[in-house]
Amino acid sequence: MDHYTGTKPMAESHAFDVAALQAHLQQHLGGFTGPLTVEQFKGGQSNPTYKLLTPARSYVMRTKPGPAAKLLPSAHAIEREFRVMRGLAGTGVPVPEMHLLCEDEAVIGRAFYVMDFMDGRVLWDQSLPGLSPAERGAIYDEMNRVIAALHSVDAAAAGLADYGKPGNYFERQIARWSKQYQASITESIPEMDRLIEWLPAQLPPGARDGSAPSVVHGDFRLDNLMFHATEPRVIAVLDWELSTLGHPLADFSYHCMAWHIPPGVFRGIGGLDHAALGIPSEDDYIARYCQRTGRGDPSALKAEWNFYLAYNLFRLASIMQGIAKRVVDGTASSAQARANGAATRTLAEMAWKFAQAHERR
Repeated sequence: MDHYTGTKPMAESHAFDVAALQAHLQQHLGGFTGPLTVEQFKGGQSNPTYKLLTPARSYVMRTKPGPAAKLLPSAHAIEREFRVMRGLAGTGVPVPEMHLLCEDEAVIGRAFYVMDFMDGRVLWDQSLPGLSPAERGAIYDEMNRVIAALHSVDAAAAGLADYGKPGNYFERQIARWSKQYQASITESIPEMDRLIEWLPAQLPPGARDGSAPSVVHGDFRLDNLMFHATEPRVIAVLDWELSTLGHPLADFSYHCMAWHIPPGVFRGIGGLDHAALGIPSEDDYIARYCQRTGRGDPSALKAEWNFYLAYNLFRLASIMQGIAKRVVDGTASSAQARANGAATRTLAEMAWKFAQAHERR
């Protein structure tokens, strides 16, 4: 996983004036002292992420793509990332300390924010090679604990009561990702066209739940969590670009797609011997989440599960199509962008199979 981990020199398409950034930080970031050196993290598909090194300490900076990028509507919302992580500070959800947000693009040519650098492990392979079955089980239980904690946050108390629109979450998300996909098409995928029509017409009762929405991450998966260097403990949840107020089951079922996606498609554990690895079954994982949150009956949830998986695979396919379009435009920020963008068709085909399975129930 060397292509994901660590840093590299700044890509030419994501370079900026380091001296201008240093001058801004010296004026606006308490305790900052140069000289400043900048490296770019290898991982990340959407918003370029940089390690800022000074003699005293290190920081992390997230930015919108460079000036040449063609930004999709509502994408790359780094100001929302900053707001939600600042709001979640002090809750049961581990987040880095947020230092400053700069929306003035005149400073370095794009908006950015700066947060603490967290020194821990990002585990990219969801099968967790090199760990014992007990260690894998502990990692998965910690993931379950953190997403349950997120969906239990009082949004109003965290200052996030207006972080998303009320009601009709699935309808709005289906419409949003349909538009994002259609704005990024590079080749015809018939399954995506079918799903765009099928999903809004097939909402199950659980998807119409009108209860108070939760803070949802939008991309909650193993490699968006940073673990303690030696303990099975999350020290930071990262990459909040897709977060909003929404339906917790949309967020949780997205997270559970890993049990269905083969490892070679998009970092999944589908088809592996979970029991031998020490990884909980999907049913056990769902039951533990329901127990922790007090939300939902596992049996009733499973009756609607194929719809949720179809929806989330469609959503992920739309995200991957956006990456494929950025590859074509030459603005993708990860070495793995080409491979991930190519997964769109496979994910769409999987989504349509789950849609058909839902109809057969």
